[in-house]
Order: sequence, then structure tokens, then C-alpha cells
Amino acid sequence: MPKLKIENIELYYQVEGKGNPLLMIAGLGSDSQSWVPILPELCKYFTVITPDNRGVGRTKYFDQEISIQQIADDCIALIKHLGFKSTHLLGHSMGGFVAQNIAIRYPEFVSKLILASTSSANSERNNELFKDWVSYLESGMDIKIWYKNVFYWLFTKEFFKNENLLNEAIRYAIEYPHPQSKNDLKNQVKAISKFNCQKIISDIKSKTMIINGKEDILFTPEESKKFLNPIKEAKFSIIKNAAHSIFIENPRAFTDCVLEFLR
Repeated sequence: MPKLKIENIELYYQVEGKGNPLLMIAGLGSDSQSWVPILPELCKYFTVITPDNRGVGRTKYFDQEISIQQIADDCIALIKHLGFKSTHLLGHSMGGFVAQNIAIRYPEFVSKLILASTSSANSERNNELFKDWVSYLESGMDIKIWYKNVFYWLFTKEFFKNENLLNEAIRYAIEYPHPQSKNDLKNQVKAISKFNCQKIISDIKSKTMIINGKEDILFTPEESKKFLNPIKEAKFSIIKNAAHSIFIENPRAFTDCVLEFLR
């Protein structure tokens, strides 16, 4: 499996498909495998690059502090390593924070930008929520209950009507072979709380698509619409039958939206 040595980490990444490059950056606690539901379709049209961020998946960081800027710099190092002059960029949730940082600091590397289920700063409510998730883990909460409580914030009400689907999702999360450590989760949460680009969001000049699940309660559609004024080249799309984890609940609609914008 390919890894890129960057200072004191080995960045794990996958490259699949053919066509113009598309770098996809996952959110809090998620890694390259979170994109599996939409990879087959996107790989028909793009060279899709999916790294594991610092402190998650197979990019081990040994419980050191993490920043959004560091993850952004890792992505740029990966783009250069792969020999691409620029790439389309898709960031989900925390990955959207990283994508904004890249678009502002490294605009020459960004062709088109997609910000999914994110905002230009985390709300105080979300900061407290994420810190609680860490505290619950540290307190020894039953891991099944912990994942179920996280899922309340990620999925629609319809998701919970299918008990078999819910239990399968919990089982998959518990048995995942590359789990994130409690300290790495805590450090990603700290990185999120420190991110704020509200005053410089207008520096993003790339053509941008904002995508939200209609039932997202972490980053609501109303909150994400705030990107539209400061980012001049921005469009907005709402995906029905989806909450925060859009491409898991409604992969077809999400993929169609991405393809329409990029192609």
C-alpha cells in the first residue's frame, strides 16, 4: 500500500481511476475508506486520490497535536509527489475545513472546489459536542452506545427505522481494522475548534460547489449557504434523503451532483 514520508509521518493514500485528478479529504474520525460508496462511479471519470489524514486510518501520528493547516500541507505534498500541477478538491465536514485552507493558501493547485457538509468555522455547539464524544470514550462508555450516539448526528431519521442496517453499521465501525485512538480523535477535535476562516473566505477564487444534506443538523443547509456571498464563484445544492453523511445515505444523488459540477 502506498505511503508518502512527510517529516515525522507516513501518509497513507490510495489512487484509483483514470482522468483528471480529484483529491477527496475525509472528515473527523474518517479515512480513505469512508468514500467507498461513491468511488466506483467517480473512478470512471477521474483519477481519485484518497489519503488518510494525520491521526486516522493508516496514517499513524502517535498522539501528537494536529492542525488543519498541517493536513492541508500534507495534501499539497501528496499532489506534488504524484506529479499533478493542480487537482479538483472535495472536502467533507472537517475535510471541508482542510479544502478551504488549501484553496486559500495554495490556489494554484485547485481546479474546482467542492465543500460538502461543512462551514467556514465550527459552531460552539459542535465544539462542545465533539469534546463530549471524546469524554464519553475516555469514560469507558459502551462502544456500541457511543457509535449509536454519534450516528444520531450523521444520519436521517429514516436510517434508524432499519434496525438491521443500524446494527450492521455499528458492527462495521467496531470491527474496522484501523481504528482511531482516543488521543488522535481528541487532537482532531482540537484542530477543528481552532479553525476559522470566516474573515478570509472571500480569498477563495476557485469555482466552488456547496453540497448539503437536507436533514444535516451538524452543518445545516442554512449555515452552508453563508458561503455563497463571500465566494463569488459558488453554487449551492441540497441533497434530499440525506443528513450529514450524504454520500453514504444517498450516494447516487451526491455523485450526480459532483459529476455535473466537475464535468
